[in-house]
Amino acid sequence: MRSSTINSLAKAAVLLLAFAAASAWAADAGVPWNSLTPAEQQVLKPLEPKWDQLPAERRQQLQLGARRWAGMSPEQRAQARERLQRWKQMSPEQRAQARERYRRFKALPPQAQERLRRARQWYHQLPPERQKALRERWRSMSPEQRQQLRRRLRSLSPEQRQRLRGMTPEERRRFMEGLRGGQQ
Repeated sequence: MRSSTINSLAKAAVLLLAFAAASAWAADAGVPWNSLTPAEQQVLKPLEPKWDQLPAERRQQLQLGARRWAGMSPEQRAQARERLQRWKQMSPEQRAQARERYRRFKALPPQAQERLRRARQWYHQLPPERQKALRERWRSMSPEQRQQLRRRLRSLSPEQRQRLRGMTPEERRRFMEGLRGGQQ
């Protein structure tokens, strides 16, 4: 009787190990195509033939992306398509630069990230001709002038920043010229 108990325990241990190994293998295998929802399968349809060859981590990322896509409005989807098209047109060097800028952005404190988001939103609300003028002015500055301007802007008090936000475009231009030392 003792030998049958030992055999039973051994069999149970082997089954548990086999189950654990199978579970680990299934986790490493990633998301099977059949476990995707119909909506996810529809979004990921072009990848179906090579789905099983994709790394497990990549399949999980794609599934999350398909879920986000399903929750987007038509306008958000159009913006996402446009961003993807711009990404495809970038050179490998430009993509590397974009990844590095994103990495640096994510390393910033939340307050700094929010400040940058607000500045970007402000910029995109400007008329296209004003955006162009600002880009041209920035590009015409030397790296030293840019760094000096950044330092001066960072040194503004909260009251000065608030006053700057309330200025007319002409007042703001004169103020910024003063910060740059009147250099064009």
